[in-house]
Amino acid sequence: MSNAPFGTFFIPGPTEVRPEILSQLSRPVIGHRGKTFEGMFARIEAGLRDVFLTARPVYVGATSATGFMEMAIRNAPEGEILSLVNGGFSERFAKVAESCGRRVERVVVPWGETFDLNRVESALAAKRFSAVTVAHCETSTGVISDVRAVAELAHRHGALALVDSVSGAGGAEIIVDGWGLDFMLTGSQKALALPAGLAFAVASSEYVERAKKVQHRGFYFDVLQYEAFAEKNQTPSTPATSLLYALEAQMGDIGREGIERRWERHIAMRDTTIEWVSSVAERRSVNLRVLAPEGLRSPTVTVVMLPEGMTTKEVREAVGQRGITVGGGYGQLSETSIRVGHMGDHSVEGVQRCLQACETAIAELAERKRLVKV
Repeated sequence: MSNAPFGTFFIPGPTEVRPEILSQLSRPVIGHRGKTFEGMFARIEAGLRDVFLTARPVYVGATSATGFMEMAIRNAPEGEILSLVNGGFSERFAKVAESCGRRVERVVVPWGETFDLNRVESALAAKRFSAVTVAHCETSTGVISDVRAVAELAHRHGALALVDSVSGAGGAEIIVDGWGLDFMLTGSQKALALPAGLAFAVASSEYVERAKKVQHRGFYFDVLQYEAFAEKNQTPSTPATSLLYALEAQMGDIGREGIERRWERHIAMRDTTIEWVSSVAERRSVNLRVLAPEGLRSPTVTVVMLPEGMTTKEVREAVGQRGITVGGGYGQLSETSIRVGHMGDHSVEGVQRCLQACETAIAELAERKRLVKV
């Protein structure tokens, strides 16, 4: 696959990176405490603020997004955490909180669903929580949740809203300041269409003020250090400079596209995928369906449930024989679904080529296994 053209790799992260962005990785190394670096970092900051729609500093770390999940928890005020869990990655957020010594209460709903806000409010009213964790886009299920409403409920009951937007930010609408999100985190390898290895976060002024009273914030993920260094257009620890070269180039391209148009393109790719699932189920007479209900479907990833008797492994292999890579299911869905990552710099036309390969593969497998509905 090393010589494959762009537009063949459709897993829900890491997503495909354009060659012109990858070429930035070979630029010469520079010192990260000089004016050249600071100028580049200032340009990156401006671009990230436009992507996340915030006036706050954007923290950039040489870590996976899970590292910034830990930052969100370690710097949050002392107290119990309410974790909203509807899939594998929202559960990870809860486990990160527990690993940091926090007591965690979960509001759990089945995979493929989102949260009843009345139930969330009842949980918040029943006892005092310091923060609420929630996944904006649950990558394991393709469900998008109303994090703005969750943040409003959290604030009503004196809690902070900590949001995992790893597979959302850059592809799905998110307005950090306007929605009152206290801590939003994401990674480079999803809808931002960059190589893995960078994480980004935005903390509200309220979050930072409360963090000042937290005694054991740790060192590497101390939000106050990130806040202070961001003001100087620097990072507290040695940055991944080569990745920042790629980030600067990508911020320029995203800025030229415009974040609203980028959201619209992702919606168009999602709608193309949803319509394809319905069409194939009818035309090919196979039990194919989208896991997420209508109205909760992510613009960046779609989980497609396969017919009984057809496995994830054989579908992915059959699609791969046609030069296309799609994602396997995750967790409890690992053997019964595929995930199509329609995010980043992909286009509707590219997604259509991917889906055509999927259709051919699924139709041949269904005929071979005699899985066609009667």
